[in-house]
Amino acid sequence: MSKKDKTNETKELLTPAEGEVICVVTDIIGANYVRATCMDGVTRVCRIPGKLRKKVWINIKDVVLVAVWEFQKDRGDIVHRYERSERKKLIELGLLSKELLEGGSE
Repeated sequence: MSKKDKTNETKELLTPAEGEVICVVTDIIGANYVRATCMDGVTRVCRIPGKLRKKVWINIKDVVLVAVWEFQKDRGDIVHRYERSERKKLIELGLLSKELLEGGSE
């Protein structure tokens, strides 16, 4: 077992706090922006902040945690990208619908 596997096991699942929502990336716009469909039914343009740009690669159909901007509700910042094992836990907890995940690219 590698060090990477051990850190994933002990990592705690991030759940959305107030002002945050779980989204599925539907389109890569470019210039560090993506379009995502969120659990509250809104399609948002989300920014990938500098601390995630080079460390975390975000692709279409990835599940991300987005902090919604207070002054513009149709935009937000990506806070976290969920791994596959975390996606399953989110579905089990009822925080992510399978329909949104399957229909994410439409």
